[in-house]
Amino acid sequence: MRLLVTGGAGFIGSNFVHHVVANTDDHVTVLDALTYAGNRASLAGVPADRLTFVHGDITDAALVSSLFAKADAVVHYAAESHNDNSLDDPRPFVDTNIVGTYTLLEAARRHGVRFHHISTDEVYGDLELDDPERFTESTPYTPSSPYSSTKAGSDLLVRAWIRSFGVQATISNCSNNYGPYQHVEKFIPRQITNVIRGIRPKLYGAGQNVRDWIHADDHSSAVLTILDKGVIGETYLIGADGERNNRDVVELILTLMDQPSDAYDQVTDRVGHDLRYAIDSSKLRRELGWTPAYSDFEQGLSATIDWYRANEEWWAPAKDATEAIYAGKGQ
Repeated sequence: MRLLVTGGAGFIGSNFVHHVVANTDDHVTVLDALTYAGNRASLAGVPADRLTFVHGDITDAALVSSLFAKADAVVHYAAESHNDNSLDDPRPFVDTNIVGTYTLLEAARRHGVRFHHISTDEVYGDLELDDPERFTESTPYTPSSPYSSTKAGSDLLVRAWIRSFGVQATISNCSNNYGPYQHVEKFIPRQITNVIRGIRPKLYGAGQNVRDWIHADDHSSAVLTILDKGVIGETYLIGADGERNNRDVVELILTLMDQPSDAYDQVTDRVGHDLRYAIDSSKLRRELGWTPAYSDFEQGLSATIDWYRANEEWWAPAKDATEAIYAGKGQ
């Protein structure tokens, strides 16, 4: 199969490319704008005869159309995805997540290409810390940030293009990913790289906010399963039962890196910080037979720490600039 992956030099996109190349005979074309969160080095090691890299923007309709014309299927990862950045400047999130997705959907409509849209559980808003419920495919959308609202908007565009124009599409909403190739602005790699650099990790507020963590390899295998077996028009939630509050994650990182578990600093909480995310992925498991490989969060986190220790040349160039931005915010 000729597979086009948007945002394939980003975190979860690059992990997906590596997964596809390791587990299929498909040829992958990556379209990536290489903004600050995209890194060509994240695709190192992919055989040259299995990968075509195109530097470009998903809002470029002519370029997108030319690539869709040569693709059997498209997986759409490209997105602006950092909540803090969306609070500082929402415009890039509207441009990429809304206009970019519209541009891709029009190309899918024109060329009749199978389309899978990657989204987030943040479109559902948040849950109370003591709420036993988890998000399902029928949970109402209540996004709370410019990032999550633009992702919610992109999901709704996909649904409209399926119903109005017959686009052959599926959607997945995933919980928080961790693993190799994640930018150091994100929560887990920031704390790991801080410890490596001898800097005390930073924790928003009391650290009670809960996230449902999934290793990027498991996200990749789920997406490939949906692409292969998913029912057109359906939405699937991807999660690995990895609920942890942020304080516990920081303390586990410190413990796994042979540091005192309380060697972190608390900083002012983020505005509108969602309390809890939790995914019910039973539909994906029941209907498509998917199961995660990393059911043990500590095992996956330990492997992630090992990767950042072994790949400082990958993350070091962005580390100082990222910490300078956080320092300017008192975070």
